Amino acid sequence: MSTIKEQWLSYIHDLQNRICAALEAADGSAKFIEDKWERPEGGGGKTRVIANGAVFEKGGVNTSVVFGEVTDAMRTQLKINGHAWFACGLSLVLHPGNPFVPTVHCNYRMFELYNERGETIDRWFGGGTDLTPYYLFEEDARHFHQTYKEVCDRFDPEFYPKFKKVCDDYFVNHHRNGERRGIGGIFYDYQKPNEERDVDFWMGFGQACGDAFIPAYVPIVEKRKHLPFTAEHKHWQEIRRGRYTEFNLVHDRGTLFGLKTNGRIESILMSLPPTVRFEYNYQPQPGSPEADLQDACMHPREWVATGPTEEERLEWAKRSNTC
Repeated sequence: MSTIKEQWLSYIHDLQNRICAALEAADGSAKFIEDKWERPEGGGGKTRVIANGAVFEKGGVNTSVVFGEVTDAMRTQLKINGHAWFACGLSLVLHPGNPFVPTVHCNYRMFELYNERGETIDRWFGGGTDLTPYYLFEEDARHFHQTYKEVCDRFDPEFYPKFKKVCDDYFVNHHRNGERRGIGGIFYDYQKPNEERDVDFWMGFGQACGDAFIPAYVPIVEKRKHLPFTAEHKHWQEIRRGRYTEFNLVHDRGTLFGLKTNGRIESILMSLPPTVRFEYNYQPQPGSPEADLQDACMHPREWVATGPTEEERLEWAKRSNTC
């Protein structure tokens, strides 16, 4: 195994441990259950699931290390050419029970291609983190986006606006007139090392983004998890969860890759929420908080154009330090 693989594998397993510990602390009740699995064609992973907690109704923080020969289906449908492939990464989805706590998705990965002699002929990095609220708190959105902007700025000031737009343009239910599944974050893919930005650069960027997950998300959970909610709030949450399900099953490349490479179905579909609603032509009341959230999903906003207030910055820093 190459040093590059060893470094990345060590990182994603450590990140899995740290994220699970932070989420268990935030939930205060439920614990992750680990399910180790093996893929017959090569590799395996560690699926960790949490369910029916005080905060998290369903969620998973998974790592996978999978490899195999490039199949005809991969060549035609995934546009992957080579003799063999290797992929390893961390992927998580969390569906809180309280509609005022947002769903979140995070994925960071490395992919390699080899020729018939086993030589590396291609390598790329990808990943991102995006937020899917059911009720829009603008200060939460600013905090989430500001956290990732600060990470991006450390590597290249052009990264955040570029990767935010990629995220806004990727997590889209095109069959619903361009409606996004949430309010975005950052997303990047097929970032290949070159003379200007070598493998250490992209590995370091992925690690910095992964490290930002806890301070970006957990303080939001802590701030909203005790808010009271009604059956009407829960109804709207399940309507929006339906949109989440539609995207993952129809458009998501990670889901399609897992299905086309005979991935473990339980781990692939872990991303789906536990309960959803599909109601015919459901529309929120104009001017309602639900309509505001839907508008933000239809028309992506610039959350950090002005940045957080000093009061917000101090409050989020305090919450991050206690997580």
